Amino acid sequence: MSEISEYSLHLEKGLGEVCETLRLLIERHLAADTGKLYHGAPVWFSDGNPIVGYSLKKNGIALLFWSGQSFEGIGLIAVGKFKAAEISYKNVGEIDAEKVALWLMEARSVIWNYKDLRHNEGVLSLLE
Repeated sequence: MSEISEYSLHLEKGLGEVCETLRLLIERHLAADTGKLYHGAPVWFSDGNPIVGYSLKKNGIALLFWSGQSFEGIGLIAVGKFKAAEISYKNVGEIDAEKVALWLMEARSVIWNYKDLRHNEGVLSLLE
């Protein structure tokens, strides 16, 4: 069992099911080997840049897209001072697999360079 799968085992049953559903959707659309625990939560990367992850929050499981504010699809809420956006789920029935798949496709092509944020003095650039 991977460390990402183990993450959901420590949550209450319903929230653990949300995590496992999201993990399967993410791994279906992204390479499974790009995922790891990052700051204690599952995150998937593209060339060293975080692109999607999920974590336990007060209002459920938050699915975060680091470049989500630049996506054309609707339904994500802006988070923080950079380009991230998220959506929260309290149960599996709230997950729209088609929307998540569309966001994951965008996450593969719309990538802000978080990897070099420190070297670029806090300025993000869109990767080509």
